[in-house]
Amino acid sequence: MKVQFLGAVGTVTGSKYLISHENTRVLLDCGLYQGLKNYRQKNWAPLPVPASSINAVLLSHAHIDHSGYIPALVKQGFTGNILCSRGTSELCKILLPDSGYLQEEDARYANQRNFSRHKPALPLYTEADAHKSLKQFKPLPTHKWFDLGDGLKARFRPSGHILGACMIELNDGHRSLTFSGDLGRPDDLLMRPPEIVEDTDVLIIESTYGDRLHQKNDPFETIAELVKKTVHRGGILLMPAFAVGRAQAVLFILSQLIKQQRIPKIPIYLNSPMAISATEIFHKYHKSHRLDRSDYEAIDHVTRYIRSPEESKHLNQQTFPSVIISASGMASGGRVLHHLKSLLPDHKNTILLLGFQAPGTRGASLQAGAPQIKIHGNYFPVRAEVHCLDSLSAHADQAELLQWMKHFKRPPAQTFICHGESTAADTLRREITDQLGWNVKVPEYLDQADI
Repeated sequence: MKVQFLGAVGTVTGSKYLISHENTRVLLDCGLYQGLKNYRQKNWAPLPVPASSINAVLLSHAHIDHSGYIPALVKQGFTGNILCSRGTSELCKILLPDSGYLQEEDARYANQRNFSRHKPALPLYTEADAHKSLKQFKPLPTHKWFDLGDGLKARFRPSGHILGACMIELNDGHRSLTFSGDLGRPDDLLMRPPEIVEDTDVLIIESTYGDRLHQKNDPFETIAELVKKTVHRGGILLMPAFAVGRAQAVLFILSQLIKQQRIPKIPIYLNSPMAISATEIFHKYHKSHRLDRSDYEAIDHVTRYIRSPEESKHLNQQTFPSVIISASGMASGGRVLHHLKSLLPDHKNTILLLGFQAPGTRGASLQAGAPQIKIHGNYFPVRAEVHCLDSLSAHADQAELLQWMKHFKRPPAQTFICHGESTAADTLRREITDQLGWNVKVPEYLDQADI
C-alpha cells in the first residue's frame, strides 16, 4: 500500500488521501477546500491521477470538507462506488445538492454585482452535478469487512463526531492502516464516544484541536445567559451553526432551557432548509446517538422551521427579541450572511459562534474581533456583541486525542498527523512523541509514503 496526501494537510479542509495497492486506487474522503483563498484555489487544481483511474471513494462522514469534492470528481470522470455508512449517505443527499446550489448562487451573485475577477464567475459544480453523483453512493453496514480489489479490504467503525461518522480501517493482507476521520468526544451532547482501536500498522489521525483543550464552561449556562442578556437589550441572538450536528445540539439545549424555565419563551427560528432536513434525519436515526424521540418532540414544540426564501427575508424585518440559528457555521455562505448584514451593525444584537472557525472565513474574522466584515462585496461594521462557545465542539481536543491513542496495545509503525492547522498538527506531534514515544510525521501537500 501507498498513501498520498492530497488534502487536509496544513489545514482542516479538503480531506483527501489516495491509497494505491497494486492496480487498485481508492480515495479516503473527497473533501472541499474552504477558508483561505490559496486553499480554495486548490479545488480547481487537477488531481495527480485521473479521476477515472480511482476505483472507489471511502467516505468517513458527510461534512463538506470531507465529502464536498465528490460531485467535481464525478464530473471529471470518476465512475466508481462511493462507500460510506447509512447515516453518511442520508446526510450527503442534502449536503451535496446544497453545496452545489450555494456555489451556483455565489457565482450568480458575483456576476450580478461584478465583484469576481473571473468573467463570468462559474461554480465548481452545480446542484444537478451533485444530484448525479448521489447515484454512485453505496451505503454499507459498520464493522463488516468488504473487498476493494487486489486483496485490499476495508471496514467502517463509528467515530462519534456526527451522525454516520466513521473511522476507516484498511488491510492488504500484510499491513493495516487506520484513518481516524474526525474523532468525536467521550462526553459529546449528541453522539456516543468513538470506538477504541487497539492495533494498526499505520495511523492517520486528525488534529483540529491538537494544540488546545476545550473550554470546560457549561454550554447550557452560557447560552442561557446570552439569551437573557440579549432579550434585556431588545436584540436578536444569531447563531451561525453547522447544519449537521451543531444545529441539533443547540436546538436541544434551547428546548431544555425553556422546559426548565431558565430562559423566556421567545421565538426560536431554524433558518436553514439543510439543517431542517438534517434534524429530520437525526430523528430518523435516533438509535445511532444519544437523543430519543421525546427530545425531538421537545425541539419541535419550541422551534419555528423557516423553509422558504420569503420567510427568511421576513426574519430580517422583525424587531422583537428572538433566537435565529442559521447555516453556515463559519459564515462562509448560506442564509446566515443576510442575517449578519442585518444584525451586525446594531449593538443590541449578539452573534454566538459555535465551534472551530477556519482561517480565512468570516467566522474567524468575527472571532478575532474584526471591526468590519465583508459580505457580498460590501463591508458591514461589527457593532453587535460577539461571543464564541467552544465547549460544543464535536472534535476531540488534545487530551482526548491522546487518551484515544493510549488504548493502542503497540505503537503504530508510522503515524501521520493531518486535518489541522500547522501549529495544531505540530503541537500534537510533539505531544505524541513525548508522551507515547511513537514515530510521528506531519506530511505536506502531495507527500507520499509506503505503508
